[in-house]
Amino acid sequence: MKINKFAFILLGAFSLQALHALEEVVVTSSIIGKSSSEILDPIHILSGDEISTGATQSLGETIDELLGVSTTDYGSAVGQPIIRGMSGSRVKILDNGVVNRDVSGLGADHFNDIDLSNAQQIEIVRGPSSLLYTNGTIGGIINVVDNSIAMQNVEQLFKVGAETQSVNDGDTQSFFYQDNLSNLNLSFAYKNTSLGNYDVPNGAIMHEEEEHHDEDEDHDEHEEEHEEHEENAGFLANSDFETESMRFGVSKVSDNGYIGFSVSSIESSYGIPFHGEGHEDHGDEHGDEHGDEHGDEEEGHDEHEGERIFTTTESDKFDIRGSYNLDGITFARSVDFFYRDSDYTFTEQHAEEEHSEEGHEEDEHDDHDEHEGHSEGPTTFTNDSAEAGFILDLSNDVYSQKLSLNLVNEDTSIFGAEAFMNPASRDEFTLGYYLSRNYSDFNVDFAVRYDSIDNSGSVSHTHEEEHHDEEEDHDEEEDHDEEEHHDEHGEMETDYYDRSFNDSSIALNIGRQINDYVDVNLGFASVERAPSSIEMFMNGAHLATGRFEVGNVNLNSETSNNIDLSMNVNNGSFFATASIFMNDVDNYIYLQDETEEEHEDHDEEHEEGHDDHGGLTLANYLQQDAELDGYEIEFGNTFDLASGELMLSFGRDEVTGEFSNGGNIPRLNPARNIYRVKYSQDEMTLGLVFKDVEKQNDIGLGETATDAYQMLNAKFTKSFNLGNQGALTLSLFGNNLLDEVARNHSSYVKKEVPLPGRNYGVRFNLTF
Repeated sequence: MKINKFAFILLGAFSLQALHALEEVVVTSSIIGKSSSEILDPIHILSGDEISTGATQSLGETIDELLGVSTTDYGSAVGQPIIRGMSGSRVKILDNGVVNRDVSGLGADHFNDIDLSNAQQIEIVRGPSSLLYTNGTIGGIINVVDNSIAMQNVEQLFKVGAETQSVNDGDTQSFFYQDNLSNLNLSFAYKNTSLGNYDVPNGAIMHEEEEHHDEDEDHDEHEEEHEEHEENAGFLANSDFETESMRFGVSKVSDNGYIGFSVSSIESSYGIPFHGEGHEDHGDEHGDEHGDEHGDEEEGHDEHEGERIFTTTESDKFDIRGSYNLDGITFARSVDFFYRDSDYTFTEQHAEEEHSEEGHEEDEHDDHDEHEGHSEGPTTFTNDSAEAGFILDLSNDVYSQKLSLNLVNEDTSIFGAEAFMNPASRDEFTLGYYLSRNYSDFNVDFAVRYDSIDNSGSVSHTHEEEHHDEEEDHDEEEDHDEEEHHDEHGEMETDYYDRSFNDSSIALNIGRQINDYVDVNLGFASVERAPSSIEMFMNGAHLATGRFEVGNVNLNSETSNNIDLSMNVNNGSFFATASIFMNDVDNYIYLQDETEEEHEDHDEEHEEGHDDHGGLTLANYLQQDAELDGYEIEFGNTFDLASGELMLSFGRDEVTGEFSNGGNIPRLNPARNIYRVKYSQDEMTLGLVFKDVEKQNDIGLGETATDAYQMLNAKFTKSFNLGNQGALTLSLFGNNLLDEVARNHSSYVKKEVPLPGRNYGVRFNLTF
């Protein structure tokens, strides 16, 4: 980042976190235990009302309009959050303070298995408080809070909701009930969502065959007709999503605390809009079957178009959670405790749909051996975990302090036709300490954490016998026979590894209330993250990313050394906020694609009998020092009108990242300008958000630039009092009203999977 950018921030935000448009409701962070107005360190709190009145979408999309927060997508189901350029296992997803252990970190096409129905709030936390709950929080944590295990006695509440969307002919139904019966708090939640293939703007679909135009000029005209058909399809195939979730909870509250349990189940099914194997097949056909065979090639492409590629997921969680008041018994005030057992299954499958076209004869399918290979069966990812822990409250009248202990056992397996990693296990023992104290006008937050992590896994590879030189002249059929000979004579070897990591992290925030209007906060953090199982033991074709990914068992822990400075002002009408951060990451872990020259070298090796990785791009997990710098800035004003209140604001965020060798960190989203207009009157609210996403030219090795785009979203909300304690909340929303062609730079499949087109929807919630 250039110095002039920092100067601009410091000078342009002389007055500075403000009343964010999405954070006007006064809520309390369950992580820190403070109200939003008392929190000086970087945090967002998105209220349940904002969640329940918007469109049903992924977790990443739900929080994407917050400054410093973005998402990487893979269709409508997948939206993995990014905080200040950090994603994946660097950002931990929690529900009710416990890590959600699905398999989202194993693939870009895996979604965060989190239920947002009846969420009370979503908390995005960085700084010392995040260290109290889980390890490796280089980016921070995202905590989804609900009331499935009530900590206080509840009143009877019945809520029914329904929603429809235009872009995907989607609909959602939800039901929630809670009551206190015989001094037991009971809650039950149900939600069903069905979203079809979503519409895309005209010309949004791109295919790899576009890169082959120059290979044979005789086919330019035919190619253009074929591409036009693809681009004008109007929707993205295999972008549908269905999910059904149920949650039941019971709790008992007394003067000494509470205890309860909950069971939850989520079943989902969604299409995978891109699969590397299909593009490989088509690309091979392009390279080998030009000329008179082009017609056959097009028929083959149509066959692939009819292929259904989808996943099914099943998630079951059992939670026990409680708190016991220790006042008068020990030196501690209370102890919070929990236990969670979770089973998660993710199955990817191929299903051939029936075709009515005359060109799809049985003999044509014989030419697609790899497609026939789908009959080998599905690929299943499983994650079984058990986690237990407690947080001891050691607070007194002078300061707040907490001590946490966590024990985790996690087993991950992948098996089936496209398995790319052997089973792995992970054991964690973590100990954290958090302290908060006021010194005159200063507030100090401090945390330290120790993590002992054992990663066990293996890497298998085929040792092929040296028999390549027995015959030098082979035609295509003989080459194929040779490959089969390799398989028959190859010896599978497996190397086993047991890596242990002892990580320590520390964080400090110092906040100062300068006057009634201005406050500042300075934060320091040094956080270590042990490499994940996939980063170490990955070794195979990852078709969702179109890559053959190879892990590195010798990876060391990352160390993030972060400095964060924020300034805020709020005088009642004018508000402004600015934050700058510098994050030096030692041993930064990343996935590096091979260059075109390296790929050509591999192709030559393949001609000599070596593995070409199935035609996929070879990508290796590497490690080197890196630096990420960025800022968020926002300012605005509220105006009192005769009939209501008008709020206008402008915000901008940007993050840049470079390796120590000078190259750019790949897949970092570009700078964004966010304009907001919000009008409120009585029980009515009208909001407009215009998001201007700039072109991303600061690309990593092997990346392509991403064009700029503008996104206009709107939402109208009106509440009606129905009497007898009943209320109806009606919301009308529109997303991408300009019908812009938009691509998410952080996505592995940005060319093939554009963002949805124009979307209108209506949602209502009936409560009594």
